[in-house]
Amino acid sequence: MKIKCCRKSDSIFDKNMKNRKTVFIGVMAAVISAVSVWQIPLPFGVPFTFQVLAVALSGYVLGAGGGSIAVCVYLALGAVGAPVFSGFAGGVATLAGPTGGFLLGFLPLCALCGVGRNKGSLAGLLFGALGLIFCHLTGVAYYMIATGSSLLASLLSVSLPYLPKDMILVAAAYFASIPIRKAT
Repeated sequence: MKIKCCRKSDSIFDKNMKNRKTVFIGVMAAVISAVSVWQIPLPFGVPFTFQVLAVALSGYVLGAGGGSIAVCVYLALGAVGAPVFSGFAGGVATLAGPTGGFLLGFLPLCALCGVGRNKGSLAGLLFGALGLIFCHLTGVAYYMIATGSSLLASLLSVSLPYLPKDMILVAAAYFASIPIRKAT
C-alpha cells in the first residue's frame, strides 16, 4: 500500500502563509487609511500627513507585491467614496484633483520600497528615495495640470517643502520594518 503525500500547494502551512499575508495586506491598508485622515492643513493645498510613512512601511514589510496590493485596496476604498484620504475625503474627484497624483504616486513608492527591503540598509533607503521621487513627480504633474501652475511654482508649493520630511519618513519606515519583518 502506497501512502499518498500532499502536494506542497495543498499544505496547511502554505494556506496559513497565504492567510497571514492576506491579513497583513488588510492591516497595512487600514494603517494607511488611519494615518491618512490625520492632517495638518497648510496654505499650499497639500496637507502635512504621515501617509508616506505608512505607504513605505507597507512596501518594506510586505514586499513590492503585497505592499502594492495594500495601497491599491486603500486607493479603491477612497475611490468608491470611503473617507480614507487626507481630511476624511473620498471619491474619484479626490483622485483626479490637485493632490491625486501623490495618491497614485504611492504605488511606485511602495513597490520600490518593497524591492529594496532585503538589499541592505543603503540599498533599501535608496530604493525608497527613488520611489519617493516617482511619487513627487506624479504629484507635481497632477498639481500642475489641476491648477495651471508652472513647474517651478508647483515644485515650490507641493514638493520641495515636503521632501525632507518625506525622506525622514521613508527612512523611519525602513528601520521600523526590520523588527516587524523579523517578528513575522
